Amino acid sequence: MQKKSTQLSDTVIEAWLRLTLVSGVGPRILAALIAQFHSPQAVLNAAADELRRVEGVGPQLARAIATADRTTDPAAEWAVCQQEQIQVLAQTAEDYPRSLLEIPDPPGVLFLQGELKSADSIAIAVVGSRNTTRYGLAQAERLAGGLARAGITVVAGLARGIDAAAHRAALAAGGRTLAVLGGGLLKLYPPEHADLAGEISEQGCLLSEMPPRFVATRNSFPRRNRLISGLTLGTVVVEAGERSGALITARFAMEQNRDVFAVPGPIDSRGSKGCHTLIRDGAILVESVDDILDALGPLAESNRQEDGRVIRHPSELQLNTMETNVLQSIGSDPTLVDQIVEKTGLPTSRVLSTLSVLEVRKLITRLPGGRVSRR
Repeated sequence: MQKKSTQLSDTVIEAWLRLTLVSGVGPRILAALIAQFHSPQAVLNAAADELRRVEGVGPQLARAIATADRTTDPAAEWAVCQQEQIQVLAQTAEDYPRSLLEIPDPPGVLFLQGELKSADSIAIAVVGSRNTTRYGLAQAERLAGGLARAGITVVAGLARGIDAAAHRAALAAGGRTLAVLGGGLLKLYPPEHADLAGEISEQGCLLSEMPPRFVATRNSFPRRNRLISGLTLGTVVVEAGERSGALITARFAMEQNRDVFAVPGPIDSRGSKGCHTLIRDGAILVESVDDILDALGPLAESNRQEDGRVIRHPSELQLNTMETNVLQSIGSDPTLVDQIVEKTGLPTSRVLSTLSVLEVRKLITRLPGGRVSRR
């Protein structure tokens, strides 16, 4: 069922929309502006000379932001969203994905078709080449289907090849899948995936940080890739050549302290050279879905329901050593994730994935500012 969208009379979401519509305000500059002024409304109210004190904001962009109330039209975008049943989710909304708040440059606004669920915090990206082989397609289908049956949400970019195979396998397994788009939700690319996108919106969610009528450009796909990795606990690269865009997603995953997995291919396959390089550089080699589940922590079948579906997650009866260490490092007061990393000595990626599992088990609560507390 489609969630009711926030009303445009909400000045907060209107400010987010207006600011993100300013040409030149990309993810990094948006993050810097919010860090400096703390809210989109404060950014829009700032004088041009104040805006120029933010790194990356030159005189032209400062003028554009200062005059945004006259040059942007968030009401027009809102009207389109209402007509097309597109949900607008601002960064400050309660149901904004917490995993995206952990990356350096989260979108100010997300446009959604379908529904995000709390269980989607346990997600893995499955990505790879558009020009794939039968071997690559088979591995993508096998892994994505296995993840979906384990109750893990599969995330990809709706692209031809590996991405589409991963989405279809997750759907066929009865699981959830999220598709992150490089263009607007009303300008699907590639256009032949319109039917697939419709299925995903019914059994998962379509997401984009671009306004609905935005036509994807070459530069918008790397921006999309950081969201694919940012929404997940790890990224699996199934098949990728030396210059594949999937390697960009893997790089973002590394920068965001997420796990990176790679599927090996034939040693003489040019289409697998990117995967082999990732493995040589420390990515986790994947032969089966169990390799991914093992990296996330011991998982076992449970009858517990999350959002109406059975989730495979750590046993209800006991915690493993890593989970115990992470839980014990959380004090009676809200604790910063960085403090947990310091106390446990675990890599940040392991701490984040363990916190997600503990959250699903209702043992902890995530709080704003990169903090967590016990329930």
